[in-house]
Amino acid sequence: MIQKAQQIKKKHASWLLTKANVVGVGVGKAVREGRQTDQVALVVLVSRKLPPDALAPDDLIPSEIEGVLLDVQEVGELKAQQPG
Repeated sequence: MIQKAQQIKKKHASWLLTKANVVGVGVGKAVREGRQTDQVALVVLVSRKLPPDALAPDDLIPSEIEGVLLDVQEVGELKAQQPG
């Protein structure tokens, strides 16, 4: 399942990154009620989780793509750091 999720990420990451609030896409374990599960998912990182009615229809994240679960996780604002 991890390989399938990685293929889906490669195929759809650019499209997902065009959506409002999305700051990253990865493959990992889904989180439910604050706990990590054993379910492999395409993890969509957002700066802020918003209710569906606060987003334009084109910015909604689907619950799955090609049979792979999408898990939206709030991470706040990401900033690149300079090597120091």
